[in-house]
Amino acid sequence: MRHGMAICAVGTVLLMVASGCTVSQENAKKKDSELRAAPLVLVDKGVSLAPIIVFKDAPPMTRRAADELAAYIEKVGGVKPQVIEGLPNPVPERAIWVGFQPKLKELFPKTDFDFKHPEEILIVCDGKNLAIAGRDRWDPQHLVVKTDRATINGWQQEFGTVNAVYTFLQDYLDVRWLWPGEVGEDIIRKERIAFAPFEYRYHPQIRLRNGIIYQSFIGDGRGVSSDWGRLQRTQLDSSNRAFMFMVHAFYEWWERFHQTHPEYFALQPDGTRSGFPSPGGVKMCQSNPGVWDQWLDDVAKKLEKDPTRTMFSAAFNDCSDNGPCICDKCRVWDVPDAKKRLLIWSGMVEEYVALSDRDVMFANILARKLKQRYPGKDYYVQIFAYGPTRPGPVKNKLDDNVIVSHASNWFAGQGDIDPDSLDDEKSSQQFADWAAMGSNVFYRPNLPGGGGYNLMLPDVPFGRATETFRYVAEHNCTGIWLDTIDECWPTQGPLYYLMAHLAWNPYQDGYAIMDDYYRRGFGPAAGQVKAYWSLLEETRNQKVDGKLTFPQAYNAAFFKRAAGLLDEADAGVAKAPEIYRQRIAYVRVGLDFTRKLIEAMELNTRCKTDKAAADRMRALWKEIEPIAKNKENYIYYHAFQEKWKAQYPNSWK
Repeated sequence: MRHGMAICAVGTVLLMVASGCTVSQENAKKKDSELRAAPLVLVDKGVSLAPIIVFKDAPPMTRRAADELAAYIEKVGGVKPQVIEGLPNPVPERAIWVGFQPKLKELFPKTDFDFKHPEEILIVCDGKNLAIAGRDRWDPQHLVVKTDRATINGWQQEFGTVNAVYTFLQDYLDVRWLWPGEVGEDIIRKERIAFAPFEYRYHPQIRLRNGIIYQSFIGDGRGVSSDWGRLQRTQLDSSNRAFMFMVHAFYEWWERFHQTHPEYFALQPDGTRSGFPSPGGVKMCQSNPGVWDQWLDDVAKKLEKDPTRTMFSAAFNDCSDNGPCICDKCRVWDVPDAKKRLLIWSGMVEEYVALSDRDVMFANILARKLKQRYPGKDYYVQIFAYGPTRPGPVKNKLDDNVIVSHASNWFAGQGDIDPDSLDDEKSSQQFADWAAMGSNVFYRPNLPGGGGYNLMLPDVPFGRATETFRYVAEHNCTGIWLDTIDECWPTQGPLYYLMAHLAWNPYQDGYAIMDDYYRRGFGPAAGQVKAYWSLLEETRNQKVDGKLTFPQAYNAAFFKRAAGLLDEADAGVAKAPEIYRQRIAYVRVGLDFTRKLIEAMELNTRCKTDKAAADRMRALWKEIEPIAKNKENYIYYHAFQEKWKAQYPNSWK
């Protein structure tokens, strides 16, 4: 079955438009008696009719999801079901079963509970019982994992049941989390919650999803949307710490080995192994067996420290075009008809072939040694397609336990050109070429800043992001990590929402996702709010495509039109529930923030010589900082401060 394919049975009360669910012919032929079966009633007029049964000794995250399921049933239906751990005696007539339990094979004799795919989920109802389960993998001896920033209690290698619960909440209970916090949560209250028989299965193709907003990764603690990411099924994935290990692998090696093992390092044109261009950017002699063995010994030490780890980086250091090895054994791995790149050595620049095939040879050797040392283990070698390895390899295919993270400068425009290409090669084509040579490809763009995402401006290319996610998915992508979305929800929040849903299923219609977002979030004002965000998308694209300055794009006419749309939205909800006015006010925070940031940009160049401009800048910053620091606005202030200091230093004088 193709990744991302969902199967639904007829008879379900809610058909999931957003999930891309289709009714199969086989299910359509079910017996009339089965389709006419009485629905399972969970809640009726304030009475809970079915407890939640979670399997005995469920890991903490699974138990938490069961409790959240009970809480949301209460929010929707007005009454909270009892949560029971372990098989009760007697078994209730009706129940919601969370996670696989042997009893389910007896209750659902026609249902297959042998999960064959990573992160596979199953939601099935027979009119008497509802099972919400998925493929769960964890080590009871290593449920607690320490990271550099936090201790995580409840670590699992796969969270199938947890994500099945959150899928049920969204697709069957109609819960929406438009943005973090109470105002962003949307509930449709019902007197009766009932479901006719149905079966739904799904397994996500994208198994690294927490990189959508990676600083809100569980255990990171820097971001502002950890709970939101968990509920949206981006945080708890089967590659759930992969981004932490997607690093340049050898940046400490010069300090460790340059005196005792200078042969580990790249031979330079002057005959030395000097460590050019720097200790942190030094390249390795990849054909040296000593490097292979030392790397493998390092893996063993990492596993001693963290036995749950499954990914190990072999990515060359930064300063990617500088100082690759020119020894005969490394050069023989290069392919003469590969794409050409400019490579740099001390005092020398040369047009040379891309090093992609060389890097694949190196990674495959390590991958095979990893399998030999750890037979039966699901361990991976990770490399970057970056700088001289961005073009796809010509001859060598990736082994099945090698993951390549394509670090391109392309995010929301398939026509974007690799800036290091000598023949104007498209970054999207490079990604496709890598995908054609191996099955494990992560999409890890160095996001270009032309749209202002890094400055917390409304960088919201909804349509182009939808096309990008679909494109990489169609080219074998199994992981997405965006470097870096630093979180500014008032100006960029709808894009985060869209990307989270597309990460779970990249084959969805992005416009349908957003239409649902506007309808659920803003009710009678959905049209005006949609027009507002469409204006921001159009303005962003005009800025990027036309190479305009930010003040040119976000000019007086733009602000007049944007404010007018929000005024119309306010008028449209005058007699509607208060929640809609609160949400429009939150969107208006983003517009006000954008207006102030654009003014700060205009003042920045004048501050040094113009006292009036400097005085206004100081006053303006007293208006900007409270917005950025207000926790209810969900802006990652530290990143905001650092980016503005770097690019507009005069604004901080």
